[in-house]
Amino acid sequence: MNEAVRRVLAQAGPFLGLLAVIALFAIPAETREFFLTYHNFKIVLTQTVIVAIGALGMTLIIVGGGIDLSAGSSIAFTSVVGALLIQKGWSPVPVCGAVILAGGLIGLLNGAAIAALRLVPFIITLGTLGVARGAAKWLADNQTVNYDASPINGWMTTADPFGYALPAGVWVAAALAVATAVVLRNTVFGRQVFALGSNEATARLCGIPTTRLKVMVYALAGCYFGAAGLFQLSRLRQGDPTVAVGLELDIIASVIIGGASLNGGVGTVLGSMIGALIMAVLRNGSQQMGWPTYFQEIIIGLVIIAAVFVDHLRQGRRA
Repeated sequence: MNEAVRRVLAQAGPFLGLLAVIALFAIPAETREFFLTYHNFKIVLTQTVIVAIGALGMTLIIVGGGIDLSAGSSIAFTSVVGALLIQKGWSPVPVCGAVILAGGLIGLLNGAAIAALRLVPFIITLGTLGVARGAAKWLADNQTVNYDASPINGWMTTADPFGYALPAGVWVAAALAVATAVVLRNTVFGRQVFALGSNEATARLCGIPTTRLKVMVYALAGCYFGAAGLFQLSRLRQGDPTVAVGLELDIIASVIIGGASLNGGVGTVLGSMIGALIMAVLRNGSQQMGWPTYFQEIIIGLVIIAAVFVDHLRQGRRA
């Protein structure tokens, strides 16, 4: 019974956290009138898209027992690639494909290096963080890459294919989340990812090709980061090699706040999406309260520490 209660609380934790954050900003007079309006709800969802899509890729990696610190740099790099291709006159569909593949290539290199060199993902992806950021600045000639109007801009940020006044990016993120959840929970690949994160040695003994699986996980996650880069490009309407600095922390925090474990083998797509919403609501509410940026960063940092501490307690109970 106690175990069942703990399991329910663990699953409900992200939702309770989201409700607590909403209540935090809904009560003060400074934010009460605007915070709970549909317009602000739409703003929060739009602000969640990039982190949410990045969190989908990071969920795969963390569930598989890894980490990727290069996510923010990958997003900047792929957004620059997309802007340069639009400059050259590429149409939207090839641009989208090329940007996602560029992100997948970075993930593939990460996975191959981790598997071949047998180094911890923290070290490899920390190096890739600098490499991808430097490559983005090199391609952009250390300046923003501007281009004429492109259909990508409107479709990704303002167009609404279903008539519910939500940006298309929100629908795309929701569709990707559903697809990722199905893959993780209902396919052999998903079960192997959980097994890899739970105990790599045991997974190997069970016949799971752990080396190839790691490469596949990082490559697939890289495609998600590329998609996030595409949304970043759509939002800014230019390629900027200096964007998304530190965004990997928001992405990782979303996954951990959502109930995933840094030890691997634990995590859900729904939890990660709720975690991304919590991060967006925190930033949105802080801005409406007029809190300075440094204070926002302190709050988010404390939330991350609290989430990791809860994960530590949870892992201790399992041990």
